[in-house]
Amino acid sequence: MGGYSSEYAISLKTGNVVYKHLSKEIYNTYKVHIFKDKWVCVTTDEKEFPIDRNDFSVTIDDIKIIFDCVFNAIHGTPGEDGYIQGYLELLDIPHTSCGMYQAALTFNKRDLLSTLKPYGIKCATSYYLNAGDPFDVQTIVAKVGLPCFVKANKAGSSFGISKVHEISALPNAIAIALKEDDEVIIESFLDGVEVSVGVINYKGEITVLPITEIVSENDFFDYEAKYLGKSQEITPARISPEMEAQVNKIAKEIYEILKMEGFSRSEFIFKNGVPHLLEVNTVPGMTEESILPQQAKVAGISLPELFGNAIELALSKK
Repeated sequence: MGGYSSEYAISLKTGNVVYKHLSKEIYNTYKVHIFKDKWVCVTTDEKEFPIDRNDFSVTIDDIKIIFDCVFNAIHGTPGEDGYIQGYLELLDIPHTSCGMYQAALTFNKRDLLSTLKPYGIKCATSYYLNAGDPFDVQTIVAKVGLPCFVKANKAGSSFGISKVHEISALPNAIAIALKEDDEVIIESFLDGVEVSVGVINYKGEITVLPITEIVSENDFFDYEAKYLGKSQEITPARISPEMEAQVNKIAKEIYEILKMEGFSRSEFIFKNGVPHLLEVNTVPGMTEESILPQQAKVAGISLPELFGNAIELALSKK
């Protein structure tokens, strides 16, 4: 848990919830904090022991501990963009998230949408910018219209995202996005019902969880709406059976097309009754209040079952 991005605090919350709910009768559990300046195993009395990065082990009281499995609870880099996955795979340590390639692809919104478009997956009209690129606000608005969303291409938890209503606000929104990433994606506004669809491998079967409808009190589903209670998250979503079947089918297709493993939570907006993909999260929040655990609860899956299943699946691959 932890990480190198603005999402580290949310990751610590997720990690602590996973640690709390994993069965202590089945597993010996350890909290590992990954930060730029230190990788440490944190004991129950808050003592820190450094992780040996050569083999991802830790020595506590002269006993060397080598982990059988890693539950990846790092949102953002390096846990959601492929770096931790590649490192653990080189060390042959099972982990609960998707593979390195899938993580890198889904973390890059531009590349993900470009990969899925040939399969008929609908998404918003978009315009791309890299740090240092000259840009013309009239050209951008001519393509995506107003209002539009300006997003950091590789960031989560709504960091670096702005909803732009006036053309004069575009340069500042781009500057905000560039504080989080050196790539920017600017998307047309999709007016419709927003839903979040969790897909997991549960007991060896790809399972679509009950859908969550997101109703933000703010202008969009921003950081406050996600984490400070400024939204309603309604599970199951108040949508027609036809809409539910349509978005379930697409979310499962995305999981299968990308050859995903572990958890995924895909965000969609229905435009004219058709689901349009916004993004795919591969290390979604796992606190008691987070969307995917809410969905699992409605499906009759408890947190110990949800987390334990992920570990058992990871171990079964070895």
